[in-house]
Amino acid sequence: MFRYAVLGLIGWACCAAAALAQQSSIPQQAPPASASPVASVPSNAAVPMDERLPGDHWTVEGRDAIAGTASTATSVVTDITPTDISVRANFVRADKSSGETFITYDRSWNSIRGGFWQYFPYDGNTGIQTPLTVGKTWSFQFSAVNTQAGVVWKWSGTSKVVGQETVTTKAGEFETFRIETTSASTNLKDPTRTEQLIGVTWFAPALAHWVKRSWILYNDNRLRSNNTYEVVEFGRRQ
Repeated sequence: MFRYAVLGLIGWACCAAAALAQQSSIPQQAPPASASPVASVPSNAAVPMDERLPGDHWTVEGRDAIAGTASTATSVVTDITPTDISVRANFVRADKSSGETFITYDRSWNSIRGGFWQYFPYDGNTGIQTPLTVGKTWSFQFSAVNTQAGVVWKWSGTSKVVGQETVTTKAGEFETFRIETTSASTNLKDPTRTEQLIGVTWFAPALAHWVKRSWILYNDNRLRSNNTYEVVEFGRRQ
């Protein structure tokens, strides 16, 4: 669905307060030869969800592996409550068309509402469950409702933290947890219509969110899209 192209572009949530305040000090070079490279946290350590602030902003670059095209989105956090985070995003598609959208997430970055789509209780494909540890698995079920078309998709899936990896983007080098997600859905109006989603998320504890993500989407067992998204810039309002 188009919503996953949009969510992939703008769904990179804002950074942890301390990480953003110290953005200029994030190491960009390899450690000295005498030091042993280690992950930012042990595989069995809890990863807290840190503070976010209105004005936190970021840019995500998306690449379509099928068409070979690129798109971008620049987003900003507009509001934060004890239960959710609101994000406004301006995006430019591969065909140079542009637009603005608004998405509400819960505090674990599960989408609740975006554009014409609303999720009950939330879109389990997009968020995480803390604390993150290698080997952790969680399942989810939700309904995705297109309020314009009156279409409802029933989703179920599973996510698993399969390991830790170092990821480098234009924004820097990050130690991440690799989270693999598989899910499937059925159109409630036409049960013969199905979708399958395969996702990989590289979640960086230093930023309290992902720095790279990929989505492969099938409609009725036929490949529809294969997209990868990376954070290329982030910051905090001065």
